[in-house]
Amino acid sequence: MTTWQGWQRFATTPPPQPSASVEPERSVEERLACHSAFVTVRTPAIDTLTTNVRTLMILGRHQQTAARPSLIVTGPAAAGKTIALLHVGRACHLAHTHSQSAPAGTTHAAVPVAYVLVPPGTTAKGLAAEFARYLGIPVTARMSQAQITDAVCHTYNHAGVRLVLIDEIHRLNPRTTTGADTTDLLKDLTERIGATFVYAGIDVTDTALFSGVRGAQLAARASLVECGAFPARLGTRGPFRELIAGVEAALDLRAHRAGTLPHHTTYLRQRTAGRIGSLARLIRQAAIMSILDGAERITKTSEPFPTSR
Repeated sequence: MTTWQGWQRFATTPPPQPSASVEPERSVEERLACHSAFVTVRTPAIDTLTTNVRTLMILGRHQQTAARPSLIVTGPAAAGKTIALLHVGRACHLAHTHSQSAPAGTTHAAVPVAYVLVPPGTTAKGLAAEFARYLGIPVTARMSQAQITDAVCHTYNHAGVRLVLIDEIHRLNPRTTTGADTTDLLKDLTERIGATFVYAGIDVTDTALFSGVRGAQLAARASLVECGAFPARLGTRGPFRELIAGVEAALDLRAHRAGTLPHHTTYLRQRTAGRIGSLARLIRQAAIMSILDGAERITKTSEPFPTSR
């Protein structure tokens, strides 16, 4: 998804549907593919991020000076940050491509969303090249960082990019010379590209990204959306149990009984620390194994559910 073609394919491919809404019955290969991709379960973090992104895109639509306000999605590993990021990106892509024509002076469809991963140990020039790669902007070894950046800003604005999603932002360390230069590049891009920037990373509020002069600038411009573990209880509700029920409803197993997994809420929360990414991966893996071994159902004794001995 870190190229326009890959992102477009992701955004325009309908997500898997729960088995109850699919007719006729799917084949084994189709059901394996369904559990490999799986559905996105709506969470409070997704709803909050969706509302904030929509608001900030409107807020910055006609802003001509300084950088537009941005968002930072933070939380522990496997807490659903990337899931939320991709869900919002897909929704934005579909909304804009359905309502907007090609940018003036072009025959190509608008490119409303860009998705960029921060490579490990990247330099400012390397990150600029990642932005260029997304839209297929030619980059040569002889080009300077400034030349690549100029090409990126010109092309992104000309293509009509309105939302830039930057994942794995925790890989940047502004306390190093390389990390500081890369952080400065992001600041430059936010001021020169007419888009709303959304960053996602692991526990970024506890990293150097929020300390020092550069960190203060980033924090001052960004709203924070936290993706954390789902609590066992919240008033009269059981958020983690509700999450399990939502994931279970998306299964396509011929012998699975609805309500089986929520019955093991305490056990599953111990196994996953209440994190949606860990829960979804565990259940998807168990579902795939149950199809392959013919059981077609998930129980507490199903692999990979039992705790390793």
